Amino acid sequence: MVLREPGLGVLSARARKLEVWGDPIAHSRSPELHAAAYRVLGLDWRYGRRRVAEDSFPRELASLDDGWRGLSLTMPLKSAAHRAAAVLDGHATLTGAVNTLLLDPDGIRGFNTDVGGILRALADDGITAVARARLLGAGATATSALVALGDLGADEVEVVARRPESVERLRSLGERIGVNVTARPFSPGTHDEVPLTIATLPGDAQVPAGAADALARSGGLLLDVVYGHWPTAVSAAWERTGRPARSGLGMLLHQAVLQIRIFAHGDADTALPDEERVVSAMRAVLEEPVSA
Repeated sequence: MVLREPGLGVLSARARKLEVWGDPIAHSRSPELHAAAYRVLGLDWRYGRRRVAEDSFPRELASLDDGWRGLSLTMPLKSAAHRAAAVLDGHATLTGAVNTLLLDPDGIRGFNTDVGGILRALADDGITAVARARLLGAGATATSALVALGDLGADEVEVVARRPESVERLRSLGERIGVNVTARPFSPGTHDEVPLTIATLPGDAQVPAGAADALARSGGLLLDVVYGHWPTAVSAAWERTGRPARSGLGMLLHQAVLQIRIFAHGDADTALPDEERVVSAMRAVLEEPVSA
């Protein structure tokens, strides 16, 4: 099976270059995932990585010629990518965060595939609906996690953050999507039982052991979006209390599949040819040891 050059029309036949940008970026496994998918699809596309700081993002973006097809964006560039896009998909509009840019000459198009990546990663664990959940952290990724929880049917989400005022943005987003957001600090006190916790903290974030253990005891399944630092302080607490914990590798895999759909077809809803085999090849890459 070979996927011929996708018929987006507006993209030049030369548009075969793609990269993931962020700062830091050396830990990213996106180049491996995309390369595995392109091999299965028979695409002569080149996907690399580039360290790009937020203040240099506009200059770097403006330097790209018509040989570029698209970009994957990680922290701290998701807000800058949102500002750069002329057209946004629904999840990007809601969250104010873009992790995928399709470099259409008629106008850069921005997408948020993190939401779909979270949903698909949770579905791998059989979670397709939830009424209540907990979020750890209130940064940019938390907005995608909150929208994903809304898509799962949650109407109550507790956000645990160091600074209660940082939750106001999520509370406002919750009002827009019909989710009641409450804020709590990290503390060793008791928490109400929830079936699902999504941690969106940086991998090196320090959480007091007593607070982390209290969250784990009542937190159900943990999806920690981090994969470069493992175990995290949060996931270690889940291990200590015998609760199930998943790293962000599943989310990384599934958001990448959606990105490749966008680069191939111009939207995240059209499946790739023989997508099951593509996903299997990408999973196999994640199971391989990371080379030094």
